Amino acid sequence: MLIEFQTTLLESEAKNLPTYPGPNKMRDCYCTVNLDQEEVFRTKIVEKSLCPFYGEDFYCEIPRTFRHLSFYIFDRDVFRRDSIIGKVAIQKEDLQKYHNRDTWFQLQHVDADSEVQGKVHLELRLSEVITDTGVVCHKLATRVLECQGLPIVNGQCDPYATVTLAGPSRSEAKKTKVKKKTNNPHFDEVFYFEVTRPSSYNKKSHFDIEDVDEVDKMEIRVDLWNASNLKFGDEFLGELRLPLKFLRQSSSYEAWYFLQPRDNGNKSLKPDDLGSLRLNVVYTEDHVFSSDYYSPLRDVLLKSADVEPVSASAAHILGEVCREKQEAAIPLVRLFLHYGRIVPFISAIANAEVKRTQDPNTIFRGNSLTSKCIDETMKLAGMHYLQVTLKPIIDEICQVHKPCEIDPVKLKDGENLENNRENLRQYVDRIFTVITKSGVSCPTVMCDIFFSLRESAAKRFQGDPDVRYTAVSSFIFLRFFAPAILSPNLFQLTPHHPDPQTSRTLTLISKTIQTLGSLSKSKSANFKESYMATFYDYFNEQKYADAVKNFLDLISSSGRRDHKSIEQPILLKEGFMIKRAQGRKRFGMKNFKKRWFRLTNHEFTYQKSKGDHPLCSIPIENILAVERLEEESFKMKNMFQVIQPERRVLYIQANNCVEAKDWIDILTKVSQCNKKRLTVYHPSAYLNGHWLCCKATADNTPGCTPCTGGLPANIQLDIDGDRETERIYSLFNLYMPKLEKMQEACGSKSVYDGPEEEEYSTFIIDDPKETYKTLKLIIEGVATLEQEHAQYKRDKFKKTKYGSQEHPIGDKSFQTYIRQQSEISAHSI
Repeated sequence: MLIEFQTTLLESEAKNLPTYPGPNKMRDCYCTVNLDQEEVFRTKIVEKSLCPFYGEDFYCEIPRTFRHLSFYIFDRDVFRRDSIIGKVAIQKEDLQKYHNRDTWFQLQHVDADSEVQGKVHLELRLSEVITDTGVVCHKLATRVLECQGLPIVNGQCDPYATVTLAGPSRSEAKKTKVKKKTNNPHFDEVFYFEVTRPSSYNKKSHFDIEDVDEVDKMEIRVDLWNASNLKFGDEFLGELRLPLKFLRQSSSYEAWYFLQPRDNGNKSLKPDDLGSLRLNVVYTEDHVFSSDYYSPLRDVLLKSADVEPVSASAAHILGEVCREKQEAAIPLVRLFLHYGRIVPFISAIANAEVKRTQDPNTIFRGNSLTSKCIDETMKLAGMHYLQVTLKPIIDEICQVHKPCEIDPVKLKDGENLENNRENLRQYVDRIFTVITKSGVSCPTVMCDIFFSLRESAAKRFQGDPDVRYTAVSSFIFLRFFAPAILSPNLFQLTPHHPDPQTSRTLTLISKTIQTLGSLSKSKSANFKESYMATFYDYFNEQKYADAVKNFLDLISSSGRRDHKSIEQPILLKEGFMIKRAQGRKRFGMKNFKKRWFRLTNHEFTYQKSKGDHPLCSIPIENILAVERLEEESFKMKNMFQVIQPERRVLYIQANNCVEAKDWIDILTKVSQCNKKRLTVYHPSAYLNGHWLCCKATADNTPGCTPCTGGLPANIQLDIDGDRETERIYSLFNLYMPKLEKMQEACGSKSVYDGPEEEEYSTFIIDDPKETYKTLKLIIEGVATLEQEHAQYKRDKFKKTKYGSQEHPIGDKSFQTYIRQQSEISAHSI
């Protein structure tokens, strides 16, 4: 089985748009991305410009077949009405011409007659009818079976078809019934037309001489219309014109056809009158086989984390040969996430990068494979985390439009600088607080990566006490939260790019949050603008640095399987609560006492007072579940339970509901990766010889209620592992010359360890022999898959029929494909 995936990416700007016919002459424009006529993305509105710059990236999986990838420029006038200025339509078969390079396209006029999509299924039959008197006439039966993929116009599609037999001296039209509310109508109606006049039967020819000429000039035309209740009449959806002479070879014909635009000859303006649009389109088609085809290549990729040194691994080699690290990072991260190997892989490449880093201040600052892989992991695994953390306040900022401009030069009339500073300060404070309090929501996979970064950095730069923080903050603040605040639409926090005023507010917040999270010694030096340095004075307090460090401690230590591996335990939370005695002694009192509780990433303890010797210590790995306790158990509110091995339970009462939730969340977080975590628990206590919830009498009875599982720490991602392996295969295949050059470099280094030749010096090769072995496996795996793809194309060429539903007549990409395959076949013969 083979599946086709398609993706596209856009960033654009327009220039020389026609002036607005008013005194201002400027326009407020936006751009849309369309599959045929269906809008799939819309940019922000750029106000008062005839050369708007959008610069927005759009990435999508294309879920259906299409004929044109289209880009429309719209103008929004003062009455908030949208009018089309022009469009760029790129045929699907031409997309590869413009793949991954900036291209300027002339905007074309848009009119209803040129906007078509969809296909129609027809059956034509030309037959002789001999009358009782012995004369013969020819009749054409046209059967309109169905249509697919018609456009939806103004929210509705009520299609019908007209069938016309037209010639130089005649025109006869018939019409199907209207099909309501569908863009995939089934008509199945037959229309009969008399093609030739009755004449005496002639065996030599089916037609009289004059009729032969007439038939050659005749055509059958099928027009699709959308029935409209508006006074402007029905909307044209597309047409099909077929000359009858092709039926002279075969009396019957059935096929699917692409609908075509109507050529009305209206070319009133030159193409360059509308301006032009710059696009950078990246378009890929992945033909994905079943899983077993990818086993050899997938296996060598997934072993990358275990290869010593990691620079000799297949994943690292992909990063070395790709033109952009991002190109390699996207499929690698998705593959390793899918198979649960992302943490060891990133740990391995991060550790290797740290060893090569000379200055702790430059740690993870470049656009390396490590940085790009962590960025991509955070974007995938952290999407829900951003939603629960930032979305509520981002929504408020976008809706309320409080003035926050603090640059005196940019103040609008009537704005007060101090009021704006206070508005901005409140927003920064609120966002800073929700971020630094969100540690318990940080996905486990991110926490495990941050732990690895922290450990590597601390081990490499033992004389720098802050490097364990900066190694993590350079990702979570600089590459995760700050970009999400700056461009919320790219992180699915808002549907579209914010308006200019909101965008400016978010820019100022993002700058401040980024600096707060950086923990740099000289904060004011981070700002080029004096007004930003003045504003930052609000935050030059130790409490902000402490909050950042506590947050970084939590997200880079929780979720560990081996907590004792860290030299010093990290304090995560402490405070007074009331606990019920666990009853270790057979006849001991099970009363409630106030105790000082303390949680580190090693253990959960309590003592009589702060600083006393612990009365009880529970290792983190012994916490099997943390759940709320029903109030009826002890007639006490805000209680929760910490369940340990052998069904021992510690019942605790927090001071209030917020404290109870905080403790439950953080205890759940640090114990979430424990291997023996329970799946069921008792929501009530065991009292007077039975469980209050399920009435079971044995105190070791398994729980009666499913565990809540705590926080959504491990988000299940919709990733196709085979598709990602296919993407990696395509990249290796694309960069095969570089793989071969790398192989040569390995041989050169093994034989002669002198100065590197310039063409080889671009590759990191720590171990030539191991790298050579991996390269050999990669090249073999790629060659095998290349053969499978070639065989698939040959089989497809043999089986596919032009005019089928999959490849209707008018499918230019398939015509090109047939021509290519014919040339290949002729060449091989």
